[in-house]
Amino acid sequence: MISYPQIDPVAISIGPLQIHWYGLMYVVGFVAAWWLGRRRAYRLGLSHDDIGDLIFYAALGVMLGGRLGYVLFYGMEQFMANPLWLFRIWDGGMSFHGGLIGVLVAALLFARKHGLPFFQLADFITPLVPIGLGAGRIGNFINHELPGRVSEVPWAMVFPPMMGLGSEPRHPSALYEYALEGVVLFVVLWWISRKPRRQGLISGLFLLLYGVFRFAVEFVRLPDTHIGFIAFGWVTMGMLLTLPMIIGGLVLIGWSRRQTLEKISLGGGRQEPSRCLT
Repeated sequence: MISYPQIDPVAISIGPLQIHWYGLMYVVGFVAAWWLGRRRAYRLGLSHDDIGDLIFYAALGVMLGGRLGYVLFYGMEQFMANPLWLFRIWDGGMSFHGGLIGVLVAALLFARKHGLPFFQLADFITPLVPIGLGAGRIGNFINHELPGRVSEVPWAMVFPPMMGLGSEPRHPSALYEYALEGVVLFVVLWWISRKPRRQGLISGLFLLLYGVFRFAVEFVRLPDTHIGFIAFGWVTMGMLLTLPMIIGGLVLIGWSRRQTLEKISLGGGRQEPSRCLT
């Protein structure tokens, strides 16, 4: 059994101004995506400034979609009781699924502006996402969020008393999600996308793998107390929202196999499509 580390959720405090670790984790994710995106900007014929614009679009999508999605899927009662709670993002409460929808809308707008096929841009973006996901889960952990279910595994943790969970050791489910959604997902997608692939493949793999990882962790993650299990005594809201991702990922991977492979010139720009298998 391991004691939950005592980390102040506030990273920097200057008078009334407080900067939370949770917010800083988003900065880490956006900066990492910007840096990695610049390394591959030539693939889309984009400049480094264009990548900055893309990250700005994505950041707006994440913040707006993530918060609105959390309110819609998990926090409608809190919002109805106090509408200003919508803006308290430093207290946590961001939905991945809402953020994903926000990023998709942002990507669609960016693709139209620059005359890019949507899935070509989506395949470019998805390998940049897991670092932000992983950083966000570390923020959840520091913020005393996403507690796991009671467990006797050697690495189980006793969560802080202010969470009202008792003294039983529990799965550190936020760290599981950090490892799977952050580290493993990034390594797989970045490695596979190192070479040109058929449009839709990388995006499909992202949806499929994230969906499988999230669905699996839901079995050891404690469901939100104000929602609980929504069916059969074990189905959670996270599982329900993840199933369409798994199905959509499989469909997109199948669709990608009928697409042509676009070769990418190291000097920038695209060459003629090839029918070779990958």
